[in-house]
Amino acid sequence: MEFTAQQIAQYIQGRVEGNENATINTFAKIEEGVPGAISFLSNPKYTHYIYDTKSSIVLIDESLELEKPVKATLIRVKDSRDSVAKLLQLYASAVNPPKRGIADEAYISPKAKIGKNVYIGPFAVISDGAEIGDNSQIYPHAVIGENVKLGQECLIYPNVTIYHHCILGNHVTLHAGSVIGADGFGFAPNPETNSYDKIPQIGNVIIEDGVEIGANTCVDRSTMGSTYIRKGVKLDNLVQIAHNDDIGENTVMSAQGGVAGSTKVGQWCVFGGQVGISGHITIGNNVSLGAQSGVLKDIEDNQALIGTLAMEKIPYFKSRALMSKLPDMYRQLNILQKELDELKNKRNK
Repeated sequence: MEFTAQQIAQYIQGRVEGNENATINTFAKIEEGVPGAISFLSNPKYTHYIYDTKSSIVLIDESLELEKPVKATLIRVKDSRDSVAKLLQLYASAVNPPKRGIADEAYISPKAKIGKNVYIGPFAVISDGAEIGDNSQIYPHAVIGENVKLGQECLIYPNVTIYHHCILGNHVTLHAGSVIGADGFGFAPNPETNSYDKIPQIGNVIIEDGVEIGANTCVDRSTMGSTYIRKGVKLDNLVQIAHNDDIGENTVMSAQGGVAGSTKVGQWCVFGGQVGISGHITIGNNVSLGAQSGVLKDIEDNQALIGTLAMEKIPYFKSRALMSKLPDMYRQLNILQKELDELKNKRNK
């Protein structure tokens, strides 16, 4: 499929600078541009590539000021990153249309309810009492447990496991290998047997609309009640959400992060990679945590923290800058201490 600059500009409400009839049929990074490709520029550190890119069309922000002419046709938009996301969604839906139909090798319990236009791949398992919403897609080897409810237009990739009684809303995407509703980590030490007694986890997981969960990420079922993943949450690969957590709307978490049990996370939070959060605390709304932050206590709204223990950004970076100087500072302190001791000795004499 080919699209002209004018057609693209109309779709994303942009303004063309250059040849309105320039055509593209693929995407490319601006530094790897080829004729017939569309690229985008949102990060200022890549600005120098725009002057030599071979891409036919480049999306740029309205505010970007260029130092010299460029060869490519430009489309100016309010937010180039958001605009290219819309174009990629359109392209992806065109080249990867939704699958439909039920494979002969799939197992579907006669007690399950299957909606309209559903895809169920080979060797997928749909258990007793499960309900699959209209237009949902369940890829091979996925397991949908007993009494699980999936909303409409869910996308369940291969080898996903959803344990019994979990509930998913509409437009939920679970990537390969993710596990929803495994037991929370609950054990009580038993001195009499010199071992641990398992605490049964009798709750479930509730995932609201528009959630996307990455590959091999785990969301544990609650001890009692529910573990909640609220509307619009995005979890990266290899994230651990423990039992009875409540992750607020539109919060995003990068890979290898973990939230211990019974913690409440607010809305629109952004957590970097390998962030670790203690249990039984509350994180406010609009909290940003830099990579490898460690959090042991409550955080109020609108905080930007980093470090272990997490602290405000500016003091943290000042502290890190001083660390390399600590050996010299320590030697100087010892010298000053000796001089002070000598002065005290002279005064006492």
